[in-house]
Amino acid sequence: MKRQEEKGPTLEERIHNRTVNIIHLTHNDLDAAGADAIHRRAYGHDSILTVFSSVGRFTRNLNTIANIPGKGDRISISDLGYQKGIEEAARRAKAAGWKIIWRDHHRWKKNEIEHISRYTEELTVDTSTCGCGLVARALAPNDPISVEIAQVVCDYDLWTHKDPRSAILGQIGSINKNLRPLRDRLEQGIFMDDWIRDTFDTIEKERNVAIAKSIRKAKVLDGRFRIAFAPLYNYPSETAAAIRETYNTDIEVIVSESGRFSLRSDPPVSHLIAAEFSGGGHPNASGGSFPFTFRDKVSFFLLGKTSHFDRFVTVAEELSEEKRT
Repeated sequence: MKRQEEKGPTLEERIHNRTVNIIHLTHNDLDAAGADAIHRRAYGHDSILTVFSSVGRFTRNLNTIANIPGKGDRISISDLGYQKGIEEAARRAKAAGWKIIWRDHHRWKKNEIEHISRYTEELTVDTSTCGCGLVARALAPNDPISVEIAQVVCDYDLWTHKDPRSAILGQIGSINKNLRPLRDRLEQGIFMDDWIRDTFDTIEKERNVAIAKSIRKAKVLDGRFRIAFAPLYNYPSETAAAIRETYNTDIEVIVSESGRFSLRSDPPVSHLIAAEFSGGGHPNASGGSFPFTFRDKVSFFLLGKTSHFDRFVTVAEELSEEKRT
């Protein structure tokens, strides 16, 4: 008889059975790991329940938390921006007794800030730093280790690339299974050790193979923009950069088998396009989600394309026209 793998508790079970009064709902990259490390330095390692979330699952995860009575406990949101549906999730969370503290460094519209402010105890939107930088500024401005964590993380997240440690840590943080061990090291002020070196070496070998595979399977559509769609095999930023260099594209859409995608663009329209696909982010780097059906998944797997790509091109060109007029 085949033995079934044991599954861990669901998010709803984790929230219902919590023994802490702070839920940290954050992204799933180095910026998020750094922000979580600073939360734990500020409040205590065992005083935080962390939910690492993709952009595509953000609204769903906040709604799940809102299903459980908050009893005055806090939801600290970091490095996740406004998206369609999140206002209702925030409303439900407040109604359930949660207190929301939200710090984000992505682009928001004025009306989005006004709408969300109704449901938060505190809302900070500041594009001058990374998400981790906002958390450090708010929770631990006088803690040297927290300040250093933010400096290293922002160097990677804001593409400054002056600190050689950030590229290594950023690569490690691009893989979900690495987030918690990476977070634990940052929390202790460890920016380099044997685990970090070994993990990075393994990633570097895998990355080159993965990127080459994405490049081979990329589909390029020409219009007002030259747009590439390619399957994701991890390393979205590096894959997008390699595709741009190979195909001289303006926009790169790196798509997972579930339909979630990472978007990079030379014109500063990524966040506007992503907002039309239940996502958001920065002008040149964002994420969203295509609502893949079973048929879409089969088409993407076999042919490397779906009808969602045509809609994406239409949205990109319409937004470009709006910016020109």
